[in-house]
Amino acid sequence: MSETIISIEHVSKEYRLGAIGGTTLREDIQRLGARILGKEDPTMKIGAQSGQYNERFLALDDISFDVKKGEALGIIGHNGAGKSTLLKLLSRVTAPTKGRISFNGRIASMLEVGTGFHPELTGRENVYMNGAILGMTKAEIDRKFDEIVAFAEMEQFIDTPVKRYSSGMYVKLAFSVAAHLDSEIMIMDEVLAVGDMAFQNKCLEKMRDASQQEGRTVLYVSHNMNTIRQLCSRCIVLDRGKVVFNGAVEHAIDKYLSKSNENSSTCVDLSESIRPNNSLNLVKMNYISFLEKKDCIFRAHEPIYIRLNWTSMENLDDVRFRMIVRSYDDSPVGLVVTEPICNTVAGNNYTTEFLFEHDLLANGRYYLSIALYQSDDSGKSQILDHISRACSFELLSDIEDGNILVWEHRWWGMIKFPEMKIIKRG
Repeated sequence: MSETIISIEHVSKEYRLGAIGGTTLREDIQRLGARILGKEDPTMKIGAQSGQYNERFLALDDISFDVKKGEALGIIGHNGAGKSTLLKLLSRVTAPTKGRISFNGRIASMLEVGTGFHPELTGRENVYMNGAILGMTKAEIDRKFDEIVAFAEMEQFIDTPVKRYSSGMYVKLAFSVAAHLDSEIMIMDEVLAVGDMAFQNKCLEKMRDASQQEGRTVLYVSHNMNTIRQLCSRCIVLDRGKVVFNGAVEHAIDKYLSKSNENSSTCVDLSESIRPNNSLNLVKMNYISFLEKKDCIFRAHEPIYIRLNWTSMENLDDVRFRMIVRSYDDSPVGLVVTEPICNTVAGNNYTTEFLFEHDLLANGRYYLSIALYQSDDSGKSQILDHISRACSFELLSDIEDGNILVWEHRWWGMIKFPEMKIIKRG
């Protein structure tokens, strides 16, 4: 059994909003004096609630989990869920209000790109200064300096002041210093949000090697689900300071994305939905519904019947319908189109029903972006009305379909191709 390298036991972090440091020192003293004398806060704005400076906020609320040596743990959650607070506690930037955190190993923490970099110093000088902040000795930096610079691809600019660096150059050097620290634990908070695609892939490969080849433990926070999939072997989901899921990466992503503002009703009112600027608004979709369903969960081979109600604002020829099927992480899966539905008369209302053939889709959560459009002979289309994320549904595998494989979206994607026919045996 793998050794536990980080243990978090019933940890909470509480903040008092505006209790201190919210204004000037003089106003803080005035506020404290008024509180002692039982008087009204002299710095409070007219109409503000008197208790606002004593309001308490739980950024983390009694969380517990362990991290094994060599594990790549993803930490995901919406803004304000407590991700960055957790990493600050692990990095000892701040202390927990309650609970206990123990770890066995040296930590390389990168909570903010280029923390400790001085714009007036050169890249070379900042490597030494930033390395020292992270806990590296001068001898260690000397030994790894060429490797750090080569990884960052900064040989030509290493003696240039960093104030002249682009944001991409800045993050390359900052990440390279943190990645080359001899540590048992790497903590990364959205470090791949900046930089070109080639560098992002290079960083992912570096972190993957650190976990799988070098046995280092990686804690990685990101809103990019694809990088979570590529790097992490396990994932926790935070929501309002609590751990709401701890387990397999795909299940964690489903849990996280299902909390997005998605409409999972079987009948969705589209009248107030936001339309993009490229819609001509020559028709208006009123509602969309799944027929003969009490929920939006479908089994394999169960037909999906869709009803669309819409109104035409003008006389139009050959109006067509299309759906973009997307996975819950916003990756496009495929496009479904129809033949011309009808010619329309201005002011008339229409109800159209479709059969969506979904046999090629693997189990999972999906949403539909829908549009009514016209297409000319060259294939060029004009969008009459368009709504993103109009509705959503979940597809579950049927145990009786004979498929003994548990579908792995992380490796296989969202499409199940038909079984290949064997044209020659032996």
